[in-house]
Amino acid sequence: MKKITNIILIISTIFTIILLFNTNKVQAVALDNIEISTNKNTVNPGDTITLTITFGKPLGAYTFDIAYDNNLLEYVETDGGTPNDNGTRVRVVFYDSTGGTSPRESMNITFKAKEGIITSNPTDLAVTAEGLSNPDASESYDDITTALEKNIVVEPRYEDYKFNLSYTGGTIINEEKEMTLSLTSSMGKNYNHARIIAEAKTPDGGNVQLKGTDETQTEYDIIDSGWGDPSGYAIGGQNVNKVLNLRGIFDKAGTYTLTFKLIDRDNSDAIIAENSFQVTVTDTETTPPEEETPENNTEGTTGQENNNQQNNTQQNNGEENLPAQLPKTGMNLYIPVAVIFIAIISTSLYMNMKKKNK
Repeated sequence: MKKITNIILIISTIFTIILLFNTNKVQAVALDNIEISTNKNTVNPGDTITLTITFGKPLGAYTFDIAYDNNLLEYVETDGGTPNDNGTRVRVVFYDSTGGTSPRESMNITFKAKEGIITSNPTDLAVTAEGLSNPDASESYDDITTALEKNIVVEPRYEDYKFNLSYTGGTIINEEKEMTLSLTSSMGKNYNHARIIAEAKTPDGGNVQLKGTDETQTEYDIIDSGWGDPSGYAIGGQNVNKVLNLRGIFDKAGTYTLTFKLIDRDNSDAIIAENSFQVTVTDTETTPPEEETPENNTEGTTGQENNNQQNNTQQNNGEENLPAQLPKTGMNLYIPVAVIFIAIISTSLYMNMKKKNK
């Protein structure tokens, strides 16, 4: 009997311990409505990004840990607690010292993207928490041990890709024309499988070929089949400058419109960049006709005389032809003046001589 009593006592003790254990566990509940968000999904070097943690109910105390990649981001500031940054994780501690009259329902933490980033970098901000309680500390909440993650991308400010087509001189039908096609960007977005293709709008019945040879000595007609491996090739980064040396062959005179496209094979051939150029093709090389000059038309005239003729022509352009010298009309005024002057001199000499003779 005593043995049975001891067994019952042991079972009762175990049951009481289990009951007490479960009672303590009931006091902590899950914080089910917590959410994390950012004010942007992509951040560029030098720009900031802010993570907001919304609790779903007022909290009087909490400790949040926010882990980040310090190769891409650096900590800036926190709104909603006392921060401690160790370089890869920021710990934010908050306690309502007013006894529950100033709880918080959210907190913010801001990071800045580091300079010198030249590729797209997917990363995440990971949030864990402990010491969570309601404003008067009468209710506590489960620790968040499985990190809540917010995925973001840290990447440079990309510049659009741009095509340029260059060549010298005129273009003649059925003669190869050396052309240079360049694709440039000071900071090009990275693509694993990009490809250059081309299209041509030709005069009626006209055809064009744009041939080139790559580094493996494989020849391509970019109009017919595009450039390089059909699966594409990697492109992107700083100072992209891809140059293709092409030979253009046009079989009909007229104006051709050549359109070059950079496409993304990993995204259903979506167009990354597109530029068009016009090429005028003639039957033969033409030389402007020589202008006629007075030397070609006038026999026995000197170059100076020809210049005088040209000057006279410019002065008289659009005006009625006038004689080179106007005819004289009326009496010349100098003649009577001279006669009077001579008469006076003669009279004066005569009078002087008469006085001497007396």
